[in-house]
Amino acid sequence: MKIVLPWLRDWVQVPGDADEVARELSLRGFEVAAVEHGRLAVIDFEITANRPDCMSHVGLAREASAIWGLPLEAPPEAEPASSGPAERLDVVLEDPDLCPRYCAQVFEVRTGPSPAWLGERLEAAGIRPINNVVDVTNYVMLDLGQPLHAFDLERLAGRTLVIRRGRRGERLQTLDGVERQVDPDMLIIADAERAAAIGGVMGGAASEVGPGTGLIALESAYFHPASVRRTSKRLGLKTEASLRFERGADIAAPPAAIARAAALMARIGAGVPRGPLTDRYPSPRAPVRLRLRAAGLARLLGQEIPAPDVPRFLEPLGFTVEPARDAAGPGWIVGVPTWRVDVSREADLVEDVGRHYGYDRLPVTFPALTAPQPQPDPRIGRERLVRRVLTSAGFSDAMTFAFIERQAAQPFCTPGSEPIPIANPLSEKFAVLRPSILPGLLDACAHNRRRERRDVRLFETGSRFTGDGEGRAAAFLWCGAAVDPHWSLPARTVDFFDARGVVEQICAAFGIEPDFRPAERSFLVRGRTAEVLARVDGSMRTLGSVGQLAPDVAEARGFPPSEEIYAAELDLEAIAAGSPGGDLRAELLPRYPSIVRDLSILVDEVLPAAAVRGTIRSAAPATLVSVVEFDRYRGQGVPQGRVSLSFRLTFRATDRTLTDREADEATSGVLAALAAAHGAERR
Repeated sequence: MKIVLPWLRDWVQVPGDADEVARELSLRGFEVAAVEHGRLAVIDFEITANRPDCMSHVGLAREASAIWGLPLEAPPEAEPASSGPAERLDVVLEDPDLCPRYCAQVFEVRTGPSPAWLGERLEAAGIRPINNVVDVTNYVMLDLGQPLHAFDLERLAGRTLVIRRGRRGERLQTLDGVERQVDPDMLIIADAERAAAIGGVMGGAASEVGPGTGLIALESAYFHPASVRRTSKRLGLKTEASLRFERGADIAAPPAAIARAAALMARIGAGVPRGPLTDRYPSPRAPVRLRLRAAGLARLLGQEIPAPDVPRFLEPLGFTVEPARDAAGPGWIVGVPTWRVDVSREADLVEDVGRHYGYDRLPVTFPALTAPQPQPDPRIGRERLVRRVLTSAGFSDAMTFAFIERQAAQPFCTPGSEPIPIANPLSEKFAVLRPSILPGLLDACAHNRRRERRDVRLFETGSRFTGDGEGRAAAFLWCGAAVDPHWSLPARTVDFFDARGVVEQICAAFGIEPDFRPAERSFLVRGRTAEVLARVDGSMRTLGSVGQLAPDVAEARGFPPSEEIYAAELDLEAIAAGSPGGDLRAELLPRYPSIVRDLSILVDEVLPAAAVRGTIRSAAPATLVSVVEFDRYRGQGVPQGRVSLSFRLTFRATDRTLTDREADEATSGVLAALAAAHGAERR
């Protein structure tokens, strides 16, 4: 918001130059973007979204009045006299939900160039002068923060303004020359036949004020912020008016803005009223009154504020302050002005007092704790652990968008489902919610490859969205070398077992022993894909999948078809359910020696090793502490269709030294179970 210093001084006689004014306002929480020293000194402020009242000269003048203790005085303007008989204008408010207040008045105008002083001020504030009538509406918007719009009355069918929602198929050419589609949930201003303006955003070209305009209907209204924000975003149309309305205008300002415009038009000879003000305000809002406690003020600021300072800071900002006392102690009843849409609770009042008291004068104190700190969300620790495991494995943490293009999402949807569309996407690249984290990682990986980084390992934890709702997941993508280059190791590319090993590391961190079974996924290569399962409450539950990314999916995102990319995605809620959980326990180091037995067996080559390990664990006694597969052999001496698997079994007791006989008996029991379950033969 560009504030012209002479314009600001119309309201309050601030001392000093533009730099001093900017410095004092910046100490009260207003960020200064630039100070321009020219014929008219200009201060450019970055106004936060919660302070729409400061998107005007009078708004910043109130702040300056509180800073310097100077009176705020409206610029003197003569009362305009009506000229001739009243002209008819019918105003019909059909939708008070989206437009709670609508004011309009007819003026007889003589269009032409604006006087130099008015044009200079507008140009200094960043607005191009057009003609005296339009310039007055812009001047009032920058002066009071209330947008106005002028319709050519003779070009309004039936001399009627109807405030209603758009109709299906209705179109309107706006002042920028673009024909726009109007939706039924958009608010429009129409005449008796067609749409004439988009409420709170932009007027229509058909009723534009031009050189031949003799009568205008001047509009000043309050539009519902959410409606204007939604309409502006859907149309891709941002205007000075929509920026103010979508943040929250002053519902009491419309009549005052028309009166100010009337005085300015009379002053510059642009026009005079030709009829009374029409004010449609079916449900006036009750004034907001808040309780400000002295104890609450001291608690939030960390220091007691002298009682006389509270009204001294708040009243220049437009608040009414009355001393009050109740069971909570002394305080004040504060009436909130209608332009302060950001003030709805006691803490908001405390902020204003603190700003004008001076944050630099407040001591550094710790807030009083009235309740113990709540336990952190378990999801935070869970995802932190996943990140620690994956970064330890050499992966880099990525952060991608939850909105992706439909083409990227489609391969990752479950059969028969579609990605969830965004109602108002910024572009086609952000059209749907991601059904998986992998599409974003794939694009990030492609971005790295285009910049000559051949070996990429990326992971992400975040939300994914399906028809069943939102869920948290962890995913990783790996392409290029399996290990970092080193003279002691041969170079090789990543394979399925590398990716599976990372999944096993994640599961081990949660105390889960995963089971891998062949599976089919539309985005993974058949035969190089495994479903990750774990036992939860006595039954097997799917944790996710791991495998090689399908070449057609990778090629669509910019990879050569020969590139092998391995990926995995795990459901963090399922992992949490499968984790044993409980408190951490410390165990003594083993006091007794272990006994190791190596076991080689012949089994069917299609039998997963995980199934063999599961049988070994279920058949062995409690003294079995480790099962490790260390060899797999097919060839001479092994029958066709069979494979030799070798396992190392480690036995140890916590209360004694095991005997060889106990270890042999345990091994024999395991062999019998393997023969019964899988037809295994010992080699």
